[in-house]
Amino acid sequence: MLKRYQAVVGGLFRVLDAGIIVIAWLTAYWLRFHYPLLPVSKGFPGFASYAATAPLVAVLWLTVFAVMQVYESNRMLGPVQELKRVLNAHGMALLSFVALTYVFEQYKYSRLVMIYFGVLSAVALAAFRLSMRASLRQLRKRGLNLRHILLVGEGAPAENLVERLEEFPELGLRVAGVVTSDGSALEHISGRPVLGRISQLPELIAKTAVDEVLIALPWSQNHEVPRLLGLLKDETVDIRLIPDVKAYATLRCDVEDFDGVPVVRINDSPLAGWGALAKRITDVLLSSVGLLILSPFLLLIALAIKLTTGGPALYVQERMGLDGRTFRMLKFCSMRPDAETRTGAVWARPGDDRCTALGSILRKTSLDELPQLWNVLCGDMSLVGPRPERPVFVQKFRHEVPHYMLRHKVKAGITGWAQVNGWRGNTSLRRRIECDLYYIQHWSYALDLKILTLTLWKGFINKNAY
Repeated sequence: MLKRYQAVVGGLFRVLDAGIIVIAWLTAYWLRFHYPLLPVSKGFPGFASYAATAPLVAVLWLTVFAVMQVYESNRMLGPVQELKRVLNAHGMALLSFVALTYVFEQYKYSRLVMIYFGVLSAVALAAFRLSMRASLRQLRKRGLNLRHILLVGEGAPAENLVERLEEFPELGLRVAGVVTSDGSALEHISGRPVLGRISQLPELIAKTAVDEVLIALPWSQNHEVPRLLGLLKDETVDIRLIPDVKAYATLRCDVEDFDGVPVVRINDSPLAGWGALAKRITDVLLSSVGLLILSPFLLLIALAIKLTTGGPALYVQERMGLDGRTFRMLKFCSMRPDAETRTGAVWARPGDDRCTALGSILRKTSLDELPQLWNVLCGDMSLVGPRPERPVFVQKFRHEVPHYMLRHKVKAGITGWAQVNGWRGNTSLRRRIECDLYYIQHWSYALDLKILTLTLWKGFINKNAY
């Protein structure tokens, strides 16, 4: 029954996608030649030639979508991942179409029509997917269009999975019961009944008529997987294996396919692709504007330091940044030139007598950090990220604080989640690292904008800035 339903839904998606492609193609022709933004210099081609091509364009798109598995049912796929899959396939189909028009010279179309078509169809396909996704999720919340699951597992992996599925009822995934190892005597796991043991799995699948089996065994029971898969080899239900890697995953988990071999990456940085590009563009734009606007103020501070101390205005210090690479970070001089002659490398402390009078003001207002806008522009730092530390301290902290080095999976920043939450200066290092890891694990462009806004609001002057 479920397979038949999936076939019907898949067929409906194909029909509607074909309709979207055809309408977008004909609309692109209409916009170009009936409401031209640019003058038409090579005459008006007949509508019939474009209309005759529309079915071929639809077939090409459906073929590419099928090859790139756009129509594969995957309820656990998030909306961003689904849109990415659709748009990647759309881009591949568009490139194929352009290539075919060059190979077959009898098919020549306006380049502006191609651009209109590419944009219109991308927007329409994305809007259609999001609307259909929202409609299906509302149906599932009301108990319709459900997939019933038999969960094989116990302990934290099984409990976490049941809880996560209950948090997202719109997925339409319902755990009918749990199957545990042969030595378990539990009656319930997270409110779901334990129906039996692994050795009884084939009988339980037939009895419950489930659509899918999820395997979520703890790491200590991985030896059960071969026996379990042997019991399932003649079953037609869908099977998913969820590895118990949460205890080892320090950042984001991701799975990639290496010629059919799944590879789990357990400390992925979220800053990749379009996100990394958007962050870098923002860094370049804002640091450039900041240096341009603040240049008279920066020169005034440099002149004041020179007049009051007679020494250099800027202080260059080695810090550790992305992937553990060191760079030369700029700061305004705020301490005496011989500040570390007696003490060596130490953190600043309240009432530090090594600070000059002007330097104390600069540090309390965080103005001594402004030259780092140049580091941001050069690409050594970002506006937002974990604060960079001196290598001598890094070598110490990496052995004392768990996961300390993971903060170097992203570029160091002028400001960060720890700083806007008050964890700066000589405060708890562990709490600061917790904030840094939270930032990396939950990174988004919106989070960066939030941190920048909070920095302007309360990040410059802080009781722990000294």
